[in-house]
Amino acid sequence: MRYAPGKDARWLLLRPWIYLPRLFQIIWALTGLVVSLLLRGRSKDSEVQRKLARTLLRTLTNLGPCFIKVGQALSTRPDLIRRDWLDELTKLQDDLPSFDHAIALQTVEEELGAPVEQLFEDFPDVPVAAASLGQVYKARLHGQHWVAVKVQRPNLAFILRRDMVLIRTLGVLGAPFLPLNLGFGLGEIIDEFGRSLFEEIDYYCEADNAERFSALFADNPAVTIPKVERLLSARRVLTTSWIHGTKMRDRQELKAQRLNPPALIRTGVISGLQQLLEYGYFHADPHPGNLFALSGQTGDLGHVAYVDFGMMDSISNSDRLTLTGAVV
Repeated sequence: MRYAPGKDARWLLLRPWIYLPRLFQIIWALTGLVVSLLLRGRSKDSEVQRKLARTLLRTLTNLGPCFIKVGQALSTRPDLIRRDWLDELTKLQDDLPSFDHAIALQTVEEELGAPVEQLFEDFPDVPVAAASLGQVYKARLHGQHWVAVKVQRPNLAFILRRDMVLIRTLGVLGAPFLPLNLGFGLGEIIDEFGRSLFEEIDYYCEADNAERFSALFADNPAVTIPKVERLLSARRVLTTSWIHGTKMRDRQELKAQRLNPPALIRTGVISGLQQLLEYGYFHADPHPGNLFALSGQTGDLGHVAYVDFGMMDSISNSDRLTLTGAVV
């Protein structure tokens, strides 16, 4: 469950029947994508750009979790990606194809030690969302209490270990041919990405993160953190209270729910600065799929809920004070 690039590389090199077909698949897919972008990327035709965006989405989705994570990061960067591509890439946040429901039920039973019929009063046949590493069900506990049950995709540790070795190899070999701002330190960037991925697939770690994050905002009525159901959580299954809110993607949808976008933005900015400059512990994956707008308002602050605490990070006191001094 730990990222170890050297050890993982030795493990994979001894298994050419695993890495050779996968390496060919990755190179083939990325080559086709690059050719499409080079040939049609400068087109002014909006329909051409929509097709390119769908090609990018399809390529990343087909290549699996590691590449989907890269696409998720790009989906929040309008400074790097064309605005008309972002709508397609946001589908990588929680609108991916789900895996087989029977496998999800088997994972729950293996991890929690009992069938879902005993653990939940109502457990649906279809997830409400599917992301790169797992899918989420809206289930009901005994007593009418609704919860979100996140179930990890099958065989995930193997897939991540295999693909991270190949991505790192291709990245290090290709770095000298990239522009300086992209190629410099690419190996270290990939290693940081790999470490965060392996932390993210340990749901015990995510449960600890959620409870620590919740304690920081315990006295803040504008920020809501779902409660972890420890008895229904394990390494590959995480159960938390259900958040009844509106995803912070579409301004018109927020207005239709009688929510106040400027107040929500204010809460998002202030809570983000608190995490970075006051607490030194922050949510490292705050894309729109992980932020919900809630009803109500406290003064000029809208009510916001954070979810998905797989990617968290800390900043040292010295760096935090340096940043604070710079802002002041």
